[in-house]
Amino acid sequence: MRAVNELDGHDMTQPLVSCVILNSNRREDTLACLASLEANTYPNHRAIVLDNHSTDGSVEAIRSTFPRVQVFPLPENRGYTGNNNVGIRLALGQGADWVFVLNEDTLLDANCLSELIRVGTSDARIGMLGPMVYHHDEPNVIQSAGGVFGRGWEGEHLGKNEMDHGQFSAPHDVAWLTGCALFVRRAVIEQTGMFDERLFIYYEETEWCLRARRAGWRLVHVPQAKLWHKGVRRDYRPNPSFTYYMTRNRFLMLAKHHAPPSVWLAATTQTLRTLTSWTLKPKWRAKREHRDAMWQGAIDFLQGRVGMRAA
Repeated sequence: MRAVNELDGHDMTQPLVSCVILNSNRREDTLACLASLEANTYPNHRAIVLDNHSTDGSVEAIRSTFPRVQVFPLPENRGYTGNNNVGIRLALGQGADWVFVLNEDTLLDANCLSELIRVGTSDARIGMLGPMVYHHDEPNVIQSAGGVFGRGWEGEHLGKNEMDHGQFSAPHDVAWLTGCALFVRRAVIEQTGMFDERLFIYYEETEWCLRARRAGWRLVHVPQAKLWHKGVRRDYRPNPSFTYYMTRNRFLMLAKHHAPPSVWLAATTQTLRTLTSWTLKPKWRAKREHRDAMWQGAIDFLQGRVGMRAA
């Protein structure tokens, strides 16, 4: 017989997992993600989809195909951070023990949730977990096996673009976890809060992971939990807005967490070196828009501008 908490009816041996998914005109991706969730072997999970003004029939398709999935139209676009926070609040209000922040362009292995729960419940100090993330177009090539910080607190993925030969064979502690699939214990959210909405998008998961670690929680990557991500490929070429947010938000994270002078020096040196290269070297003429976005990101940080990038 399963142990049940008499106060709220929760199955203590199968914690409730609420999966929070954003959708904005990505009907087919979201439907495929939900189908992979439905096929998972772990039984006690729910899905919450936050729809950002889709015009492609997403809401109707989700509701007709997956009637048990909760779909909430967002009244306004508050970015990746603010929109996900709406879903996280809903999940907590419905009694979630774990919240799985999940990109709509991901596909889960059938045992993904079971493996995350297995490891997460093995140690009460584990606050966040992440699966092995593979490139969708190269199913055996690793996109992220968790992350580490560089000298300037830039996020670096472990195993990035490596063929999986079993080099990550056991769960291991990491400095941060990729935001496309972030599995978070309820107590972490109650203690540290949710995404910092000032960031809007990018560096949001890195900052939250840093906050959790500083509060004493372990962050663990689980290779046995597998997931495939469509949004980033080996030849990924981000747009200038990515450069803007990555520049501004890294400096914002450094300021928020009182980074030591050595980290500030490394981050500033890296930024200035890149700006100089993109300005002076003829081979980087194509990077002029990124150069301007990086300048704007640095200036906006200094001037205290947060949230969505100004047009």
